[in-house]
Amino acid sequence: MFRSPILTLILIGAITTNVTAQNQELLTLDQAIRISLDNNFSIQIARNNAAIDDNNQSYGNAGFFPELTAAASRSKRIEDSKSEFSGNSIPDRDVKGAETTTTNATASLNWTIFDGLGMFTTYEKLGELKKLGAIESRLTIENNVAQIITAYFNIVRQQKIAEVLESTLEVSEQRIQIAETRKDLGSGSEYDLLQARADYNADRAAVIRQEVTLEDAKILLNELMGRNVESTFSVQSEIPVNTDLVYGEIITRALSGNIELALAKTNERVTELEIQEIRAERFPEIDLNVGYGYNLNESAAGFMELSQNKGFNYGLTARVTLFDGFDLERRRQNAEIALKNRRLSIREQEQRIKAGINSEFNNYLSALRLVELEEENLSYAEQTVDIALERFKLGTINSIELREAQRTLIDAESRLIQARFEAKAAEAELFRLMGIGSSQVDR
Repeated sequence: MFRSPILTLILIGAITTNVTAQNQELLTLDQAIRISLDNNFSIQIARNNAAIDDNNQSYGNAGFFPELTAAASRSKRIEDSKSEFSGNSIPDRDVKGAETTTTNATASLNWTIFDGLGMFTTYEKLGELKKLGAIESRLTIENNVAQIITAYFNIVRQQKIAEVLESTLEVSEQRIQIAETRKDLGSGSEYDLLQARADYNADRAAVIRQEVTLEDAKILLNELMGRNVESTFSVQSEIPVNTDLVYGEIITRALSGNIELALAKTNERVTELEIQEIRAERFPEIDLNVGYGYNLNESAAGFMELSQNKGFNYGLTARVTLFDGFDLERRRQNAEIALKNRRLSIREQEQRIKAGINSEFNNYLSALRLVELEEENLSYAEQTVDIALERFKLGTINSIELREAQRTLIDAESRLIQARFEAKAAEAELFRLMGIGSSQVDR
């Protein structure tokens, strides 16, 4: 029986590729998420920003503590001094290169003891900003996890498609063998054999293109995980789908746990505190001042060769703005408008969540129905190919009819894979909208 050397090399290459894939490290979805949480650059940046917000919440930043400063200076002055006095009671003086030394040292404490309770409001606002930073960090993590889940199961999808094309390649190989045997026996034609080989080459080309698509999908996942894009790995073989999601429960959990909604509510609270800070500026500010000073003057040309002063000082300072061109009122009005916008944003986010859940849940249900339907279609298509292959061996159908049965099987398997991927993608998005961590997603 004739077999092309090129055909043999191709089959050896396919076998070698499968063995290599089996020897690669199996990367689970949990592992991919953990690697991403440690290495992803966006997540690291978000965590660093949250750490900044954490550091900013302090009593000192809010203005509770006094400000203590100290300063010291020492200066010299060299000059010629000439003094002439009327009468003879004081002798005239003419000093060349007289040195004058001045030494000063001060320490002062300024403590705002009342500012209309603004410092308490500021501290509370810093706490809300700290919470805001933590929420934004979690939002970045959740978005990344959603991308990881989609990218991971896209690899599974592309891998399954590659397996479908490989199995089709096996059928095409059997078709070549049958065509060669029939030609050797005189019951077949050169045309059927050439057509079989051409179709095999077309199937092999599809396998090669799919391998490139699969590698691109792996590169994307490596990028999302923040590791070397050339890292090799294999993934699980199936796309599991949770079939027990309930619409009402999803809505309830989303309205209480959605991260973007929590972000909007925290922004509302921050704006409320900003309004309180502005109102505090209407009250007087009272500062306690305490200081200590030291001053020493040494002069070779003056009437006194040395002058020294030292001692404490203390007092209270009260300040109140009587008129600022209505700027404070303008800021208050703008803050009130901003608060209205924050509250509208919460309502808008709630509506967006409900719309997103409604849309994704419909996609989820449709995908589940398609999975069930395509599983049935796949069973029919597999039986059809088996029957067509047997009939082709017997010569009761031609190569075109066998090829059509092959295409039907490829389409059925591809649609089933796509339906499962769409169901999983919708499921992952629903969990994201609910604000449920990745560990809660059924894999």
